[in-house]
Amino acid sequence: MELILVVVGAIVVTAIAHRRGLEPALIIVVIGGAVSFLPEFEAPELDSHILLTVVLPPLLYSAALDFSFPTFLRNIRPIMGLGVGLVVVTAFTVAAISSWLVVVPLTFATALVLGAIVAPPDAVTAVAVGRKLGLPKRVMAILTGESLINDAAALTLFTIAVSHVAGGHTFIENPFMLFGYSAVIGPLVGAALGYVTLWIRKRLANPGLETVQGLAVPFAAFLAAEELHASGVLAVVVAGFVVGNGTLGAGYQTRLQERYVWNSVDVLLEAFVFAYIGLHLRFVLEDLREAHESLRQVAVASVIVLLIVLVIRPLSVFAIFGRNKLSRHVETKFSVPVPTAGGRGALGTRRRDKPQGKWRSRIDRRALSWRENVVVSWTGMRGVVTLAAAAAIPPTTITGEPFPERATIQAIAFVVSVGTLLIQGWSLPLLIRRLHLSRFSDDHAADREEELKAERLVHDAADEVLAQFRANPPRNLSPRVVEDIEAIVARHSQDADEMPDPEAHTKRSEVFTALYRDVLASQRAALIAERDAGRIEDEAVRWMLERLDLQEAGVSARLESRF
Repeated sequence: MELILVVVGAIVVTAIAHRRGLEPALIIVVIGGAVSFLPEFEAPELDSHILLTVVLPPLLYSAALDFSFPTFLRNIRPIMGLGVGLVVVTAFTVAAISSWLVVVPLTFATALVLGAIVAPPDAVTAVAVGRKLGLPKRVMAILTGESLINDAAALTLFTIAVSHVAGGHTFIENPFMLFGYSAVIGPLVGAALGYVTLWIRKRLANPGLETVQGLAVPFAAFLAAEELHASGVLAVVVAGFVVGNGTLGAGYQTRLQERYVWNSVDVLLEAFVFAYIGLHLRFVLEDLREAHESLRQVAVASVIVLLIVLVIRPLSVFAIFGRNKLSRHVETKFSVPVPTAGGRGALGTRRRDKPQGKWRSRIDRRALSWRENVVVSWTGMRGVVTLAAAAAIPPTTITGEPFPERATIQAIAFVVSVGTLLIQGWSLPLLIRRLHLSRFSDDHAADREEELKAERLVHDAADEVLAQFRANPPRNLSPRVVEDIEAIVARHSQDADEMPDPEAHTKRSEVFTALYRDVLASQRAALIAERDAGRIEDEAVRWMLERLDLQEAGVSARLESRF
């Protein structure tokens, strides 16, 4: 009953925050923290592993469903740098400084637990703000891709550090080999489950059953990978990529249902996690008192870790940016053309006659502008994963002793999450506007241009199918009937009363149904191909795909109403 009340309250607060233009996550945490101090209030309790097992998989899976894998591959270099490299750097920097300053009694191992918890940014807020304000599509792709893999790096590091402190044993003792094993086996498990899901869907042919099956996929991928001691996070992400790319083979009803179901799941889970953590604020403080910790020392340590988190990302981003600028400047200034016959240029560079591989040729090697780097460096808000991982610290070690400084780590993680949401979450929109980085003008001309591009794509695809239909008309139909069918489909099914009944099993209805489906299939395929090639934005493609699904749904509903 308590959990239901938490969910209902979180949804109400989220609705109010959206209406007033506020950040729901921050408002929920603040209100939850205030409620925790009410007299005789008892916070709901969940097992420490439930938050990570139940909350994280569907959130990652939902994001992966809508993200293009070719876009991910095209931006793999900055995504890996931010999602893996920066997470490791942040975790070890926090661990080194926290244990060295000795503000609170943290060993390096326990400080590394803290570092792994606060290392991964939650890009949900940044992506939502960027989508509203119109950040460049490459920046959006990098932030979205980072959010899909940084949790895997952080949680793998978290597992290793917790096992070391608690006295447990990991599947592979060598941390580098364990990380490599997780990074290989996890995606393989996810890909296998993704293809199995698509195979099952083709045989279900029932939108309700397909949607229910889809809800089970992220949990199955996560648990299966974890059972094999691999990365459940990467398994979920890869399963989402596979199923998302294969969704075009499903019916329009399945796509529409899943789109709204997963949107609802995202809102529900995020609201619940922030509310759950906020409601435990008082109890975290009580645990600190029982552990005889000085609240002042914990507060100082929290501020130090918050400052590290706020500073390390901009420093790392601009170090990479500066290095790339310097290398290009040196290459431009000192290099000379490589001799055609072979040999080396001024910088000792040999001519490469061997062309780049298929995958390497797809990687976008362009550097971000300094304004784009500023925005990327300030999108370090911590959120669901940080709070859920802090709650997942085991209460005791393998010997039954209390986990060292568990309450201290949870308190610092809470301050870092709220602090980054408050400082970066509220200032990011102002920063984007100040830098004039938005690709949208006041009348959203750029946005409309992308929509027009999507419309031209679907019209051209329809014209191509109709041209083939005219060139090879079906037999046993008069030319006038063929022209009528073509005209009706060409009008994008505007008037259902003129359409033949697809259930009538006449030659005319069969031809119409086949042609209409061919047009829709061609339009969807054209949109996906242009998106994967990077020539049109994901937002415009999703908008047009949803429009095609709604158009097909409307036509089907009008036809059914004629019976």
